[in-house]
Amino acid sequence: MKVLGEPTLRAIARELVETVRNNVTIDWTLRENVRAQLRVLVKRILRKHGYPPDKREKATQTVLEQAALLSSEWAAA
Repeated sequence: MKVLGEPTLRAIARELVETVRNNVTIDWTLRENVRAQLRVLVKRILRKHGYPPDKREKATQTVLEQAALLSSEWAAA
């Protein structure tokens, strides 16, 4: 993603981590309404930072997959 530049990508990553951490619950992977809310929040962050529209869906899916892997650690913290 050289188009956006490293500082922008870093800002996106920070904001995504903070948003996802603040919105995951212990059972979030089982609740469609919580997953849908997270998808909206992630897409909003990507759009705000000028992330290419044609790549947002894949990026959103990747973020949620990573969040699912990490959420057990976040819920325990």
